[in-house]
Amino acid sequence: MTTTYLLQVDFPSNGHFGEQMATEYRQLAESINHEPGMIWKIWTENSEAGEAGGIYLFDSEATAEKYLAKHTERLQSWGITYIRGRIFAVNGPLSAINRAPLTPTTA
Repeated sequence: MTTTYLLQVDFPSNGHFGEQMATEYRQLAESINHEPGMIWKIWTENSEAGEAGGIYLFDSEATAEKYLAKHTERLQSWGITYIRGRIFAVNGPLSAINRAPLTPTTA
């Protein structure tokens, strides 16, 4: 089994959440599908804590690192600070036992 890499990004957000976020960031979400090596993304938000971010699965550590640098720069250009990004190797065999979606799927 090929090793995949999980990228976890979170940051403070006093922006929009829920349906408003879904509407406003639709084009960004669609563009992320074209990022090299990106398999999938889960968008995360916690309006009570004022945090947003995402969990991504990439096909290599290098593509995860490259995207993290690009995304951090984009967020900073929007005035967002305190961006946290972490990359982890995925243990495929154990994750498969727990039904992790490690391969691309069609929506």
